[in-house]
Amino acid sequence: MASVSKANGAFTVKAYIGDAKTLLAFNIDKPGAKNLAGFTIQCQPASGPAYYLLNSLQFETPADHAQDNSQPANSSINAPYRKFRWLHVPGSAHQGTEPSFGAYTYTATPRYFDGKGSLLPLDPKTSAAVSVDVKPFASGKLALGFTRGFTQSQAFVHHFGKAALIRPKVKQLIFDTSAQSGANAQGDKYTYQDEYEWLGFTARQQIFALLNAVLADHSLHLDMFAYDLNEPDVLTILLKLAAQGRIRIILDNATLHHASPPKPEDQFTTQFTKAAKGKAAILRGKFQRFAHDKIFIVSTDGTPATASKVLTGSTNFSVTGLYVNSNHVLVFDDPTVAGTYAQVFNAAWTGKVQEKAFLASPLSGKSFAFGGSGGVPKMEVTFSPHKADYADQILGGIADRVTQEGKKPKADGSVLFAVMQLDGSDSPVYKALAAVHKNQRVFSFGISDTTSGIALYAPGNKSGVLVTGKPAGTVLPPPFDQVPGVGLGHQVHHKFVVCGFNDDDAVVYCGSSNLAPGGEASNGDNLIAIHDQDVATVFAIEALGLVDHFNFLDKYAGKAAKAGKGSKAKAPAKKKPTSQTQAALDAKWYLDTDDKWTQSYFDSSDTHCADRLLFA
Repeated sequence: MASVSKANGAFTVKAYIGDAKTLLAFNIDKPGAKNLAGFTIQCQPASGPAYYLLNSLQFETPADHAQDNSQPANSSINAPYRKFRWLHVPGSAHQGTEPSFGAYTYTATPRYFDGKGSLLPLDPKTSAAVSVDVKPFASGKLALGFTRGFTQSQAFVHHFGKAALIRPKVKQLIFDTSAQSGANAQGDKYTYQDEYEWLGFTARQQIFALLNAVLADHSLHLDMFAYDLNEPDVLTILLKLAAQGRIRIILDNATLHHASPPKPEDQFTTQFTKAAKGKAAILRGKFQRFAHDKIFIVSTDGTPATASKVLTGSTNFSVTGLYVNSNHVLVFDDPTVAGTYAQVFNAAWTGKVQEKAFLASPLSGKSFAFGGSGGVPKMEVTFSPHKADYADQILGGIADRVTQEGKKPKADGSVLFAVMQLDGSDSPVYKALAAVHKNQRVFSFGISDTTSGIALYAPGNKSGVLVTGKPAGTVLPPPFDQVPGVGLGHQVHHKFVVCGFNDDDAVVYCGSSNLAPGGEASNGDNLIAIHDQDVATVFAIEALGLVDHFNFLDKYAGKAAKAGKGSKAKAPAKKKPTSQTQAALDAKWYLDTDDKWTQSYFDSSDTHCADRLLFA
């Protein structure tokens, strides 16, 4: 069940089920948009009192409008949302950093102005309510997890502060994460673990649920592929398993992770070797370029026959991978899938993580099909490194599928994606994704850390949106707080592409592969294609949230005007405002008191209209 909807006359609200989040989409006929002020959203969580979701904006003079004085001026009952969809992530503003999960009811109400531009009181007779389960996503034998990856957000700054430390200034491989990290603007103290639980979100939950389950059951064994490896609580568990003789690790030894002075991975190797007992062992290698997988395989003795569960995805088991990057994990609680991953691990182990040995294995040149019944979604998995012609075949197939979305005979297609890069490689996938936003028959929303070729939302234009997760020199206008950047690291570390998320032929490509020929031919990676509408919807929501967020940040980036040929971005004015109030006025950063904001949503030549039709 990817979505549920409810209508009240000409007004419809639709809720799409994500990973511990909900996408709400609204529709109303064009006559119903006359004097439309926006939408109010009330949320009744699984436990605790109901609350109104908060808008980032408010009216310039709230007293001129119908107001609920028990709510802040920017509550959506007092300041309705001016969008036809809204993404709710519990724990962003209400319920603290540990919100409850379970049945949520969302009640949406269209709000109207009177003839003089004053907001009328909420009329509950016009509301529509939908109920959905809000929780970490699981379907059958597949569970998903996503890092929050939003250090560049108002929510992070409000919870932890703009200057929050992600790790101690004194470099230590393993440190006490229960130690105080800092205090926010309200004086509330927090620990590194508090930050990690919020930033790591459901990906962290999935990773530690698996690790702690293995640690608690002495009949279990863990095999692990790792690339970046320095998350202190992960390392602590791995060393305990080493002392119990219940773990093998293949750890990348490219220069990034193996050098003098010792890298964190080198330091861990020394500690692991010292702690290891029995069958515990660690093997350093890189195939030709990188051992780029991020995988846990659970079994009883390290053989494919006893494998029971596997965790994979794009998330490195590192502080950056879990708490700065946007990433995903997939957990398959299935012996057949886990057994195949175990075969790959054993082949890499036996072959000493050498490219030549793996290319000689039948595992390298084959696509493994699973699912369609028994709780595993229909999917295919390939394991690199591959020979060059097979790598080209795989990537060409993805590029072709992206292109097909623009050729659907009955309706416009959709492509939503989050990939680490779109340049630096002659990848057919990169070329297809960089070009898809120009095809007006495709609703495309995409994000990468690439800073060239950016195309932000432009009114009156139906082209897709392509944003960067690394805006430079961003200066946000009042009432927004400034947010930190990510420096030389990555914000977007995902590697996923969703095609046709709300169609029967929906597919999402994901995993650890960077979707480029060099990686497919030279790295140890796994690339997964999942043909399941519910799973595709979850990934689509992840892309949508990232693109919306960074379209806003990119708009106010100091270097946005130089973002590349065809860029729609404009650099902000450098003139210092006389006051915050004047700055807000200059930016028109209050809600207007007319319905002109609705026009783009009914203009067939505008992306907002395509957005409304696709989601609502």
